[in-house]
Amino acid sequence: MSKIVLISDSSCDLPLTSINKYDVEIVPFYVSFDGENYYKEIEELSIKDFYQRLRSEKIFPKTSLPSINDYYERFKSHIEAGNSVICVTLSNHFSGSYNSAVNARELILENYPNAQIEIINSLNATAGQGLLVLEIGRMIHAGLEFTTIVDTALKLRETARIFFFVETLDYLEHGGRIGKAAALVGAMLNVKPIIYLQDGLLFPGGKVRGTKKALAKILEITKDHVGEHASDYHYLIAHADNIEYASIIKEGIENSLGTTISGDFCFIGTTIGVNTGPDVGGICLIKKYETLL
Repeated sequence: MSKIVLISDSSCDLPLTSINKYDVEIVPFYVSFDGENYYKEIEELSIKDFYQRLRSEKIFPKTSLPSINDYYERFKSHIEAGNSVICVTLSNHFSGSYNSAVNARELILENYPNAQIEIINSLNATAGQGLLVLEIGRMIHAGLEFTTIVDTALKLRETARIFFFVETLDYLEHGGRIGKAAALVGAMLNVKPIIYLQDGLLFPGGKVRGTKKALAKILEITKDHVGEHASDYHYLIAHADNIEYASIIKEGIENSLGTTISGDFCFIGTTIGVNTGPDVGGICLIKKYETLL
C-alpha cells in the first residue's frame, strides 16, 4: 500500500521522540572545523561534542548542505516503492538545501514522470522548521490527502515564528547570516540581542542587559504575538546546549499563556549552531493545522 513519506534536512532540530513518532526521515547537513574534513550532523558528530569544541576552541566551523545525490537516493527508493514524498528544507535564505532537493526532484521526474514529490521551503530554521514538519506529520497521520497537506503546509509556514536571544552576535556576523539584525551590532557588555525569525529572515527585536531580562523579553513578545489565541499554536523550546535557559522559557510560556508545552526540548544542531554559537535560548511557534482547514 502506498503512503506519504515525510523527509526533512537535519536543520529541523527535532528530538528523536518526535522524529520516531511521525516517521520523519532526516537528510543530514555536514560540518567541518578545518574546512577540509566534513562530518554528517548527528550521524558522525554528536551535537554535544560539537558545542564542546565550540566552547573549548573558540572556532568558527563551516557547514555544507546535503548534496543533490543525498536527496536523489532518498527520493528514488520511495518512488520506486510507489510512495509519495513531502520534503521540508531549511529556509533558502540560509542555505542551498532547498535547491539541492528541487534539483534531485527534477532528476527523479526524468525517469519517473508520475512521481509525486513536493519540496517545501520552510522559510524557517531549527525548531521553527521542526514545527512545520510536525504539523505535516500530524496531517499525514490524520489521513489528509497529499494536495491538502501541501496546500495547508504552505499556509502554515507563514504563521511560524522564532523569538530568541544570543550571547554574542559574533557567530552570526562571521557566518554572514545576520541580515536586518545587523542593527544590533555593537551592543555593550552583557547586553543580549533579541532576534526573531519571520519569512526566512532575521530581524532585530531589541536588546536588553542581562540574561534574566532577555528571557523575560522573549516571553513578552511571544505573548504579544499570540494575543488571545495562544491555544491556536503549537510551541517548541529550542536551546544551544543550555537546558537551564530552555527550562526557564518553558515555565514562563506555560505560566503566561496558560498553555502546556509537551514534548522534549529541541537541541539546536550544528547547521544553526555554527551561526548562533552556544547558550542560545528561544521559543518557536506555529499555528495548528486545524485552524486553517
